[in-house]
Amino acid sequence: MNQNALKSFAQTARRELRKQIELRLDFVLRTDSAELRQRGAQVKALKEALALEGRDALVERVAYTWFNRLAALRFMDANGYHPFGARVVTAASAQETLPEVLQQARAGVLDADLRAQLDTAETFDGVLSGAIPTASKEGSAYRMLLVAACHYYHRLMPFLFEKLGDATELLLPEDLLTEQSVVKPFRTELADADCRDVEVIGWLYQFYVSEKKDAVMARKAAVPTEDIPAVTQLFTPHWIVRYLVENSLGRLWLLNRPTSRLREKMPYYIEGEAETDFLKIIKPEEIKLLDPAGGSGHMLTYAYDLLYAIYEEEGYDAPEIPSLILKHNLHGIDICDRAAALAAFALVMKARGSDNRFFRRFVPPQVIALQDVRFEEGELSTYFKALGVQPSALHSDFNRLLHQFDEAKNFGSLIQPCLSEAEMQSVRPRIINRKSAMDSSDLMVAATHLKVLRVLQQTATLTQRYHVVVANPPYMGSKGMNAQLNIWAKKNYPNSKNDLFAMFIERNLRAVQSNGLVAMVTMQSWLSLSSYEELRNSCLANQFLVTLIQIGYNSFPELNSKVAQACAFVFENTKRDSFSQCIDLNKAPQAADKEQVFLDSLKNKRI
Repeated sequence: MNQNALKSFAQTARRELRKQIELRLDFVLRTDSAELRQRGAQVKALKEALALEGRDALVERVAYTWFNRLAALRFMDANGYHPFGARVVTAASAQETLPEVLQQARAGVLDADLRAQLDTAETFDGVLSGAIPTASKEGSAYRMLLVAACHYYHRLMPFLFEKLGDATELLLPEDLLTEQSVVKPFRTELADADCRDVEVIGWLYQFYVSEKKDAVMARKAAVPTEDIPAVTQLFTPHWIVRYLVENSLGRLWLLNRPTSRLREKMPYYIEGEAETDFLKIIKPEEIKLLDPAGGSGHMLTYAYDLLYAIYEEEGYDAPEIPSLILKHNLHGIDICDRAAALAAFALVMKARGSDNRFFRRFVPPQVIALQDVRFEEGELSTYFKALGVQPSALHSDFNRLLHQFDEAKNFGSLIQPCLSEAEMQSVRPRIINRKSAMDSSDLMVAATHLKVLRVLQQTATLTQRYHVVVANPPYMGSKGMNAQLNIWAKKNYPNSKNDLFAMFIERNLRAVQSNGLVAMVTMQSWLSLSSYEELRNSCLANQFLVTLIQIGYNSFPELNSKVAQACAFVFENTKRDSFSQCIDLNKAPQAADKEQVFLDSLKNKRI
């Protein structure tokens, strides 16, 4: 995987998509054609979206939507994952020029399920045959097929293939087949070899937002809520991911299965002392792992690999394993809708790679993007009156809980709901089971009910106590925080308020069960600065530091920075007087050397 080439591709694709979508927007707004008159309702909705979002935000949203979808379709092309059996973006072979799905349509062998997703099959046939005149019959037909493929995957993966809105469909450029089309680079610059590992999806996302990230960082001002994801997301080197997951999830399993051969698959695992007091696991389905700042899913996809090996070793039938992992084991949270969608897609691709019938027994990943939920004045009073119940009758703090997600996009997983997991198990069914609210003839009551349900879903994820938490949390000092975040941090995280990563250390330690494991990579400043003394004292007094790596400067290859010095560590949520394994990688000055020095250190200790 040539990361420089991927970066160039993603950045160029973003610019070209934005350019062509802007041209298409101008065309739709200024042209009075028979086709657009027939789509008057869509044009009206587009104008409303433009007025609501603004031109730049609308163009950015639509451009990214199509980038996401084309990248996902291209990935499935390369791996032969399409249930309808035809590549959507690329040709069937190097000798062909047209996308395979268009070739099949021309030959009259288009899959029936895909054909059913065409808006009007008769219109498609007329366009393809030339009976309905268009500027390019093949170009118009392919555009319809591409939209149909997105409709097809909406049933399985609505988190990535959302139902096509008027703006999204109308602004898809007409030209999708020529040398100048926005699709061509996905065919020619994104090779099949690049798509062998689902990690490519995360890299493409990070490279796509990199120019925006640079622009925001250059302002050197407090970061507004909408820009926090672009500024704080940082791709974790794979060896650090493996260290974190193997020494948390892998460690938990080895404690419960000392004779397990999983150890042979974990070269980054640090041997520990024998223990008798640890978190007991009877079967793999019990394990719950969370990444609270999941990005595009790098931690979760490697955890999937390790979990698959665990299930396999326990004798589970291979076709059952992917669904069991997605249903029981893996949980992800992010404030960025795009990143969460890609993380969910990455897990689906891992599952499909393990089971070629996974799309037939589909299980949705448990990855959520936190959403702001705000209630207007008097809205909840009307809602609870319609339900015939007072919020205090459900729980004395229930009304307060409903307002804890006003700034969910700003505060993210750092939100600590005022109700516990046990309290939520009592309250949640009493709201969810009130079907009358959803079916209410009062549309306002029904809309409020949906908002309350979202609060309950987000609360359930944040109150659950996990066996393992792994994270590369966002890094942002107090000077970069917007005013609301800064005030909130001082109130809720007085011992770690100086940086988001430190607040996540504190939050994650509260998210695991007793004897649970927290594995993180963070800036190493919290190990020594006086401003984090209370955080250190609390951690060391109440948790056991299992392992620590001082990675030092040049921790992340993309930063190549002597300022951003990182460390990686694993805490066990228990008090214990024991020896911690610590490794210092500062003697390896270059990021590319640190992995090998780490492995050599482990090898020498084993010898």
